[in-house]
Amino acid sequence: MSHTTRKVSAGGFALAMLLPLSASLHADGGHHGHGHQAAVGAVYTMSNAPEGNSVLVFDRAANGRLSPAGEFDTGGLGTGSGLGDQSAVIIDPAQRWLFVVNAGSDDVSVFAIEEDGLSLVDQVHSGGQVPISLTYAHDLLYVLNAGGSVGGADSISGFHVGADGSLTPIVGSTQALSAANTGPAQIAFNADGDVLVVTEKATNLIDTFVVDGDGVAGPAMSHASEGPTPFGFAFAKRDQVIVSEAAGGAADASSASSYRLGKDGSLEPISSAVPTTESAACWAVVTNDGRYVYTTNAASGTLSGYSIGFDGSLQLLDKNGVTGRTGKGSGPLDMVVSSDGRNLYTLNGASDQIGGFRLKADGGLASIKPNVDVPATALGLAIR
Repeated sequence: MSHTTRKVSAGGFALAMLLPLSASLHADGGHHGHGHQAAVGAVYTMSNAPEGNSVLVFDRAANGRLSPAGEFDTGGLGTGSGLGDQSAVIIDPAQRWLFVVNAGSDDVSVFAIEEDGLSLVDQVHSGGQVPISLTYAHDLLYVLNAGGSVGGADSISGFHVGADGSLTPIVGSTQALSAANTGPAQIAFNADGDVLVVTEKATNLIDTFVVDGDGVAGPAMSHASEGPTPFGFAFAKRDQVIVSEAAGGAADASSASSYRLGKDGSLEPISSAVPTTESAACWAVVTNDGRYVYTTNAASGTLSGYSIGFDGSLQLLDKNGVTGRTGKGSGPLDMVVSSDGRNLYTLNGASDQIGGFRLKADGGLASIKPNVDVPATALGLAIR
């Protein structure tokens, strides 16, 4: 059995483990399995393998359990190591297309989502180097490129998404971040698709870009982060942005902040650096109703939950900062919430599994243990 090194970076911290690469998902083909409970949806991650990236599909049953359902080549290359990112794999709201970064070959792949799996429809250059994060709104796709990590420059680039899923570069859409090498983590549109937000881990800045009616992003406007090492983020209601803050990986020092995003790209703090009491809070997800937000704490093996006030203010759900546990040494990374709002899934990067929880009405989390194995290099998580 082969082995690979798994690295997860956020600012000044790294988790690295030498673990076996699961072979259970590497059967030939790329078709859905049979003989398990009827699927109501699917969960997706990517292998990020340097010899050839692929998307791994897991059927999702009504009870939240997952079953391996195929592997589909992207045509591009992964890096085999952590990207310090969020949203490497995304699905459009209509659930027609799945988009995935190929950080090792500087391109992006588009798949049509079909009843029996995925069909590759396009693969294009990312507009920069080392694409790590994606966002979609109103037939626009924007890519965050971490080119500074390889001696180039960090940037964003936009694409029009055609009716057939094809990507066409938007002239004039490529914009620089605040500096050449900022340790970027995530890009995302607001609900209306007219403002982009990007987090920079190394500079402790959050960038905003106003997008015009033609889909062209204007220059970056940089704002100081309320907490150190802004990483993942998610939108609540009324253009409120909730950002996780990894604090450079310092023990028990992570936090989350909320902001009000203006149509002009302004960013006004609401709650500043509310502690998780945990370590390395890097990824964030908001429930579908906008009432709760969770961070995965990669170095603690936990999730911290907050309630979100109407005004966007944050309040920790549990005094000890632990709303859910993925297990000691599990290294939880990306998160997604199912479309029915019942379940939350985590990519546990150090234990090489996908874990899951049932969402309670009060924001609590109950483990449903859907655990399925993923390759040690896996990154990104998307759901339908």
